[in-house]
Amino acid sequence: MFSNMKARLLLRERQSLTETAFIEVVIWHVARSVSGSGHDYRYSLVLVVEGACVVRYDNELGKGDHRHVADREVAYRFIDPATLQTDFWNDVERWRAAQ
Repeated sequence: MFSNMKARLLLRERQSLTETAFIEVVIWHVARSVSGSGHDYRYSLVLVVEGACVVRYDNELGKGDHRHVADREVAYRFIDPATLQTDFWNDVERWRAAQ
C-alpha cells in the first residue's frame, strides 16, 4: 500500500449511522508525504449511504488533499488530523440535515 514506507495506523473506525448508512475513517502517519500532499498523513474518511459514497475526504496519490460531496470534488486544505475529522463530521451532519 505504501511501498517501502513505514506507516503507522493512527485511526481505523467504522460506525453505523442507520441501517443503510455508515462512516469509515482511516488515518495513517507515513514516513514521507504522499504525492500531491505537503504533509505526512494518508487518509480516507467516507460516508456511505445505500451503497453509494456521498461524502469522502482523501488524499489519493497524485491528486492531493480533496473532498467529495455528492458528485462534486473540490480541493481540501489539510491542517491536521483533528481538523480533518471535524471538517468531515461537519459535512456528514450537513448532508444528514439536508435529507
